[in-house]
Amino acid sequence: MNRGVTVALYAGGFLGPFAGGITTSMLPELGADFGVSTQVASYSLTAYLVPFAALMLFSGTLGARWGAERSVRVAYLVYVVSSAACALATTYPLFLAARAVQGGANAFTTPLLLAAIATVTPPERLGRALGLYASLQAAGQTSAPLLGGVAAEANWRYAFIGVAIVSAGLALAGLPEQMREKQRTHLTLRSAWRPSVLRAGWLAMVGWACLGGMSVLLALRAEETFGLSAAERGLVLTGFGVVGLLSARPVGRAIDRIGGRRAVLIGSVAGAVPVALVGTLTWLPAVAVLWALTGISAQLVLTGVNSLVLGGDGPNRAGAVSVVQSLRFTGAAASPLAFTPLYQVEPWLGFVIPAAFVSTSAVLVLGRQKDKPLP
Repeated sequence: MNRGVTVALYAGGFLGPFAGGITTSMLPELGADFGVSTQVASYSLTAYLVPFAALMLFSGTLGARWGAERSVRVAYLVYVVSSAACALATTYPLFLAARAVQGGANAFTTPLLLAAIATVTPPERLGRALGLYASLQAAGQTSAPLLGGVAAEANWRYAFIGVAIVSAGLALAGLPEQMREKQRTHLTLRSAWRPSVLRAGWLAMVGWACLGGMSVLLALRAEETFGLSAAERGLVLTGFGVVGLLSARPVGRAIDRIGGRRAVLIGSVAGAVPVALVGTLTWLPAVAVLWALTGISAQLVLTGVNSLVLGGDGPNRAGAVSVVQSLRFTGAAASPLAFTPLYQVEPWLGFVIPAAFVSTSAVLVLGRQKDKPLP
């Protein structure tokens, strides 16, 4: 396989989370330019994530039906246009509309890139390939606030020009030769919504809601219990992403040895322990270290679920992983809504109940299943 195409395949994993989170650190500048409050400027994150998660329910199937290679190229070109529109927007509604188009375009790249990785990677090396992809996703998510903030020091619009240029390069690269097949018109949405895929999606949703999703409650506890400033809270929360980034490739190699099922079980059960402790311990260094270690458990769960879905020989792997990823982001969105009321009743409840939920769900769903990819 052409090395440039291989690099582009994984670079696409970086671009999606990077562009999604790039406005995180430039909200005051956005607000000042468009004449809105910082809170209203934060809708630029929601405008990207909502269409991304919603369209992922069926984007993988539609992309494979239309032809994976063609769909990815078109999606990247739409990304170019929408990123340029963000850079050139003169009103906030136009900027939000362009962000929504960005998110929709990313919904058509992510599942097809993952399916392409599964197609070109030998089964015995799939875990480490997915781990590499996950590490680049984590890198994109972690670096977006930093690079977006640096761009905003000069002009926030430069960040979107950079995204447009990278997207154009990825559009030219396309997908590996094996993915340049004809349309697969026989694929149906039902083929992606099989019970086994929905079980995997449930694990991804619960895993992300009860592990990564705890960042909102931890931020509240860091302020109320430890009296940390915004910058100090951000430093504590960053540990999760940094350790997740560093551990993604080793986790992928481990999954090649132990299998996706065991990885999800271990990640869910082991991750429950630090989640419960960060909600109950009163020594800040221990809380920070345990939260960072939760990033390893999250990688075990998410990369393990992806390996279960993509490691099988089902007819619609792109559609299946698309559904799973959509449910994952649904879990991220639902986590604050589900667990903040518990935290308000008693802070420790907001952490202990999610910890019990994530471990119990994995045991009930996977406890009696054989360690094999989904059909």
